[in-house]
Amino acid sequence: MGILKLFRRKNGRDPEEERREFLLTHGRITDGRIIDSEIMPDGRELVFYMYTLGGVDFESSEILTEEQRRDQLKYAPGSKIGVRYDSKNHGNSMLQE
Repeated sequence: MGILKLFRRKNGRDPEEERREFLLTHGRITDGRIIDSEIMPDGRELVFYMYTLGGVDFESSEILTEEQRRDQLKYAPGSKIGVRYDSKNHGNSMLQE
């Protein structure tokens, strides 16, 4: 038994999937802006975005889904975008789809 198995979630769900589901159901929405993007070696697109809450700037990044990649203008650098965030942990965020 490997050490990593001790830390594996018992319900078998992906933690990223759970985080996104939580933000979709409980997250608040604010305005943000795409600040940069890059294509990763495996072909996926990574976008960097920022948003401001209570006078504090937050920066984050997200790998775009295939559906999001189809709308290139919406996720181009400089574009305004909706950001969902956790009201109790403002650094926990995702792009509004």
